Amino acid sequence: MTSFIQNDVPLSWYLLLSAILFSLGVIGFLIKRNLITVFMSIELMLNAVNLSFVAFACQWHEVRGQIFVFFVMMVAAAEAAVGLAIIIAVFRARSTLAVDYIDLMKL
Repeated sequence: MTSFIQNDVPLSWYLLLSAILFSLGVIGFLIKRNLITVFMSIELMLNAVNLSFVAFACQWHEVRGQIFVFFVMMVAAAEAAVGLAIIIAVFRARSTLAVDYIDLMKL
C-alpha cells in the first residue's frame, strides 16, 4: 500500500504546518472585519484539520482518517454554498460586508 506522505518527511512537520494554518485561520477570524475574509478563515481552519487527519491516516496506514476527511470536505462544500448565499443576501440588503455593520439577523 503506497501512501501519499513520503517517509523522509516526519509527521511532526505536517502537524506543525497544520497548526500554523489553523492559527492563521483563527487570527484571520478574530481580526478581519470583512465577511468574506472571515468566511475564508473558517475554510482555512477546516483545511488545516483535514491536513492533520490525512497525515495521521497515512502514518498509521488507516483509511478511516481519509474517509473522515472526505466527509469534512462535503460539509465544507455545503457550508460554502450556504455561506456564500447568505453573504450575497446580506450584501444586497445592507450594501456592505463589514462585520461591524451587520448586527441584526433579520434583513
